[in-house]
Amino acid sequence: MKPKVRKKTESDKKVIKLAYPYTVWSIIFIVIPLLLVVYYSFTQTSGDGHVSFTLNNYKEVFNPLFYKVFVRSFALSAIATIACILIGYPVAYIISKMDISKGATLILLFILPMWMNFLLRTYAWIAILGKNGLLNSFLGIFGLHPNSILYTSSAVLLGMIYNFLPFMVLPIYTTLQKIDKDLVNAARDLGANGVTVFRKVILPLSMPGVMSGVTMVFMPCVTTFAISRLLGGGKTMLVGDLIEQQFTTVGDWNFGSAVSIIMMLIILISMAVMNKMDKESLEGGD
Repeated sequence: MKPKVRKKTESDKKVIKLAYPYTVWSIIFIVIPLLLVVYYSFTQTSGDGHVSFTLNNYKEVFNPLFYKVFVRSFALSAIATIACILIGYPVAYIISKMDISKGATLILLFILPMWMNFLLRTYAWIAILGKNGLLNSFLGIFGLHPNSILYTSSAVLLGMIYNFLPFMVLPIYTTLQKIDKDLVNAARDLGANGVTVFRKVILPLSMPGVMSGVTMVFMPCVTTFAISRLLGGGKTMLVGDLIEQQFTTVGDWNFGSAVSIIMMLIILISMAVMNKMDKESLEGGD
């Protein structure tokens, strides 16, 4: 028996027509630039202007010098993501237990700094972490005079956590808000204590929000270059710095494009893994 094919209605045709501008916009600003990056990554221009196909750009990525940059980027990003989970989950859980009005106010306070320019927020940490900054001045009251952590990996890590923490709190808070309260009440009626209810009911059901938060924090941390430049002082080079340097300073667009493509593939694979884990957690919850 042949399956029935639904005919396109007038509303469907109108929706398709409305999608035309977005399709054109996507082709111009997404597809074409991506094809150019792929083209540059597989080509090399000689001194006389001759363009040739090559894989040397991708081979150069595995140079031990650049390998350390990748390892440093993923290590700092993983630490920042874990820190955001450890800080963001309790915050989101506490806010989700509050009244809607109070919870909305606190969530607004988390979003409020994001209305400020990203660079300005990062610059503020220079005044805090500097040798004569607010942190050292405060510690000096107690007779402590530690060395400034500005322009170190620790400063970069703090900048990542501060800038991307809201992206962890918001999805977890949204997921916790959607949990059916009857499931929690049923678990308590069956004799489960608070710890068991959280471990067996709330935590598994909130994992989709955690996975979304991990994706929204880890990916920007890996590709950031403004934080490492401002707070790292150029001493902590990340993948984002490497790509930006190739395009703006070195002028090697071919190698920069190759690094960009590899990072894009890593991000796509990571997102696919996260989506699969998210789907499995939802199926487990059912």
